[in-house]
Amino acid sequence: MTDWIVAIEGTPAGHSAALVLALVAAFAHAAFGALQKGRHDPWLSRGAIDASYGLMALPVALFVVPWPAPHMWMIFATVWLIHLVYKCLQAWAYTKGAYTVVYPVVRGTGPLFTVIGAYLIFEETFAPLQWLGVAVLLSGIFGLAIYNMRNLVDARDTLVAALGIAVVTGLFVALYTTYDAYGIRAAQDPFTFLAWFFVIDGLVMPVVATRRWLGMQDRPDLVPLAVRGVLGGLIAFLSFGAIMLATRLDKVGEAAVLRETSTVFAALIGWLVLRETVGPRRIALMSLIAIGAVIVEFGG
Repeated sequence: MTDWIVAIEGTPAGHSAALVLALVAAFAHAAFGALQKGRHDPWLSRGAIDASYGLMALPVALFVVPWPAPHMWMIFATVWLIHLVYKCLQAWAYTKGAYTVVYPVVRGTGPLFTVIGAYLIFEETFAPLQWLGVAVLLSGIFGLAIYNMRNLVDARDTLVAALGIAVVTGLFVALYTTYDAYGIRAAQDPFTFLAWFFVIDGLVMPVVATRRWLGMQDRPDLVPLAVRGVLGGLIAFLSFGAIMLATRLDKVGEAAVLRETSTVFAALIGWLVLRETVGPRRIALMSLIAIGAVIVEFGG
């Protein structure tokens, strides 16, 4: 598998594989966000998920993939710090605002910052038609956030704070996407990077969640939380693993933009699972997101 990944980097086959991986990451990330926002406290959900994927990745990191080269440990430390700040901001945003408002704002600001970062770090450029696609996609994402905000019933008193936190979270989405791309390209074996990423990334939030759970007067049952954690851990492998591989195989900016079709999947999950209303306006806005992604993909 590693030899195949390395062989198709920067080739038409690699471009096609990156497209599929980015769309897989989009769906998985929407499901991941819904799991974190569900009926459990988002800090507890995040802790359970991180503990699950860290424990599942540990035997792979120790016994299956090659050992990381010495220079990778500093990269892992930086990756860990960026993701830790991102996760804290994400959980904070979810405690302040509605999922259907916070999620589109985070995912809308993320790709814009990522495209800029990919230009500065990897010297990637977008064709004019692709920039049009980015504009169409972002108009759909932010339009969805505004529509959801106008129809918001709960958490209106904390809406401004939630939006501010969501924008900063989007900045960290761009930061981790760009730096993860740098990290997985710096590793000789991409699966070494992925395995150790999940091990290291799963160290802190379980401790935070445990302390939070112990401090609660009405503590939730641990069994449903553990089930959610295992399911979320499996989804995280698809979500983060797929997008990291996509950024190694092809352009970071394109992969980041295509991943933001996750907002469409998030709206569908909100409708089907969380029983949120989806009307013609939201369908039109979701169509803009999909159209924008198609323009980005075929406008280069």
